[in-house]
Order: sequence, then C-alpha cells, then structure tokens
Amino acid sequence: MASEMAEQPRVLEALAARRGELTARVRAVLPPAPAGVVLVARGSSDNAAVYGRYVLELATGRPVALAAPSLVTRYHLHGDLEGWLAVGVSQSGRTPEIVTVLEQLGASGARTIAITNAADSPLADVAQATIDTAAGDELAVPATKTVTAQVAAFAVLGEAAAHDPARLPWTAGDWDGLPGAVADLLADPEPARRTAAAIGDAPGLVVAARGILLGAALETALKLKETTAILAEGASAADFLHGPIAVVRDGLPVLTLSSGGPAAGDLDDLAAEVRRRGGRVLTCAAHAGADLPLPASVPEGLASVGVIVRAQQLAHALALDRGIDPDAPFGLSKVTITR
Repeated sequence: MASEMAEQPRVLEALAARRGELTARVRAVLPPAPAGVVLVARGSSDNAAVYGRYVLELATGRPVALAAPSLVTRYHLHGDLEGWLAVGVSQSGRTPEIVTVLEQLGASGARTIAITNAADSPLADVAQATIDTAAGDELAVPATKTVTAQVAAFAVLGEAAAHDPARLPWTAGDWDGLPGAVADLLADPEPARRTAAAIGDAPGLVVAARGILLGAALETALKLKETTAILAEGASAADFLHGPIAVVRDGLPVLTLSSGGPAAGDLDDLAAEVRRRGGRVLTCAAHAGADLPLPASVPEGLASVGVIVRAQQLAHALALDRGIDPDAPFGLSKVTITR
C-alpha cells in the first residue's frame, strides 16, 4: 500500500500531461448538449464518481446521477437514454455488473465512456471512448493510486464537457502544481500518525464533508473501514445534522474535511455542534492548526486528490497501530465480483 501510494505524483503527472489527448477522445463521443449524465461504479470507484457528479453537474448544468446497477441486472430495466452520457468506472474494468450496465445504457441510446486502469478490459470494450488512467498494476487490496487517478480522470472529463471552463472550480494552470503538492503530502506522514494516535482504539468514526469533497469523505470512510476494521461512516455535513448526529457522544471522533470552498462554514458549524455534544473534532483542511493539513495552493476543485492521499496515510497509520496488515485486510480480495 505504501509503495503504491508513493507512485501517485508520477501517475498524476502523466495523466495531466495527456489531458489534451484525453479531452479530444472524450469530445468525439460526447452528446453536443447532453440531457443528463449517469455514472456506474462500485466501491472506491463509486466514491470517485460522487466527485464526478459534482464536477459534471457544474460543467454541464445538467442533472447527474449515480446508477442503481440492480435495476438493470436484477429488475431488467431498459430505459430511453437518447441524448444522455453514461460513464462506467472500474479499476480493473472487469466487474461484471458495471460492464453489463454500461453496455445496456449504450443500447438504450446513451453515449458511453469508460474510466479504467485497464485499457484492454471488457469495460473498455463496451464503451465508445475510454479514459485509461494508466496507473500501473495495483497489488494491495486497498485502492490508492487508482482512486486518485480516477478523480483526476473525472476532472479531465469535466473539462471536456464544460462549454464554459469558468464554471469549474480550478483552472488549467492548477494542474501544474498538483503532482508536487501530492509529493509534499506523502513526504509528511507525521500528521496522519498523530491523528491515528488521537483516534486510538475508538470503535467508530464519522467523516463529514459537504459539496465537492463529499466523495472524498466517503472514500476516507471506506479506506478506514477496509484497512483498519473501524466502523467509519462517511456523510454529508448537512445530512449528518438530520438525525445521525445523535450518535455523537463520549468522545466519538468526527473528522471534518474542508478546502475553503462555499461549504466551509457548514463544516465549522458542524464542528461546533459535535463539540457541544461531547464528540472529538479532527480536521483535514488547508488552514493552520488542521490535524491533517492540506496544501493551500490546490483549489477546491482538485483538493479531493489531496484529501484522499491524507486518508490513505491515516488508514495506513491506524492499521499499523492496530496490528493489522494494511496490504491485506482480513477477508477481502482485490477484485470483487458482483453481478
């Protein structure tokens, strides 16, 4: 896991260098004015797709939704998606239900794009265009470099789909500093070790964000669950206030994620309420004093990459603290077959 985490600056730099090629490839199949976008994914890819939902809705001004694969594979729904874009996301490109659903959405009229680490996979075969993340083989069970590559791929897709680039919360020049910012985070693991020590033997943890960082919150929770066996819950800060906050008491750790965007005040309000209820607030943010500091040079639109890297460091450190091998969590395999 640690060695694959260390490859992320290289992977991101290579993907950024291919933005022009990938954008042209995607634009060749994009509907000129998409009616909407459907995203198909599972696991960490699903969390990257949540990021993609925000990016693509900002880019197109059209509704973007995550598909329910069972509607196709179990309920045999065949809809009319003429004029829609469908994006299938899978690291391996071999998850049967993702392949089946993307193929069916294409048969229903959608233009189809695959985001995968395997350009010769079944998912790429059924798509009209592929963004191959080219992250290289990933052997550890917890996905690391392939997830941040998928997030970057969605950013490229957003650029390709945007009629007005000003709608996106980053600029073309911001890509230049992203690999170096990630390298700086990886060279600074101590904050993650301190945060892992602060979590200690807590049986549960909440990870909260709002807006474009929500996918990163879900990925942080997943990485902690699968790597350390802690019962971690990723949540929208707004949703968490609608009832689930009742679980906060007796020092329960709540990790808030913020990149200083329009939703930053909502995370501050949530933190105050968590403290009032007796919870322990931990922060991942681009400000002084954050438990898991982020680079201030990376704008909100690309900050999910840095947050996910911090999450990987935290999961790795907490697993070691708990005597767990982070490369091979109990009972998990690298590719999960769902249909």
